[in-house]
Amino acid sequence: MSDVRIVEVGPRDGLQNEKQPIPTTTKLALIDKLGAVGLREIETTSFVSPRRIPQVADHTAVMKSLVRRPGVRYPVLTPNLRGYQNAREAGADCVAVFASASEAFSQKNIECSIEESFARFAPIFEHAAKDGVEVRGYVSCVVACPYEGPVAAEKVAVVAKRLLDAGCYEISLGDTIGVGTPATVELLLERVTKDVPVGKIAGHFHDTYGMAVANVYAAWRLGVRTFDASVGGLGGCPYAKGATGNLATEDLVYMLHDLGETTGVDLEGLVDVAAFMAKELGRPVQSRVGRALLAKRTS
Repeated sequence: MSDVRIVEVGPRDGLQNEKQPIPTTTKLALIDKLGAVGLREIETTSFVSPRRIPQVADHTAVMKSLVRRPGVRYPVLTPNLRGYQNAREAGADCVAVFASASEAFSQKNIECSIEESFARFAPIFEHAAKDGVEVRGYVSCVVACPYEGPVAAEKVAVVAKRLLDAGCYEISLGDTIGVGTPATVELLLERVTKDVPVGKIAGHFHDTYGMAVANVYAAWRLGVRTFDASVGGLGGCPYAKGATGNLATEDLVYMLHDLGETTGVDLEGLVDVAAFMAKELGRPVQSRVGRALLAKRTS
């Protein structure tokens, strides 16, 4: 049985939509705790304009204060060359770019067309190649868009292939508003894998309708072995109304362990991290597995 790779997106995607200011020290503590329980890829922050997403205004401070654990990668999002350069100056050695399969969402999210977004990415790929920096690619709205409705799998395949050809080592397919089901995920992957090898694909499922774990299972059965998740189910897209949290990392780990997959993650410790962050945010743990295991401890 092959190992599954988990990309923890809680510190970036999980926190970016929080309205209350979160101290840099809290973010750093979260990142360190995630590394301590065995997560080996932790998306740390985003070098976008603080005007667009105020929560990441401390991106430079986070990266420069980060205590790196051996064997752990700390990727960051970079929307354009300026973001890439700022990230590199702050110590980033792995970056990600994000495109959309929906024209309307691209305009709302990054204020440009899909075509214009690729023009912005071009110098990132050029500099990254010279710097020896790996670039991950995100595709949002792979099932549906909050403004356009259902998105054709053909459109997703075109964007994913362009990112791969541009130099991305991996393409993360994001169900941004969480409306996907195992059936739609299967249809999506059947089309995308005609152009992008399944080994280059990651699944990024939001749990708005409670389908995230089921969608992971559908993708896993088709050969996908990399999945994004957010501790405690934190997150949601700032530009997609009603898109609640990401797939909770502890829900993902619980299922993967039952499937016989090796993740290297301490599930009980991970639940403690979810509880830590929930306390910091002043609300209960949101994930089903987190709540169940915490309740079991006190029963």
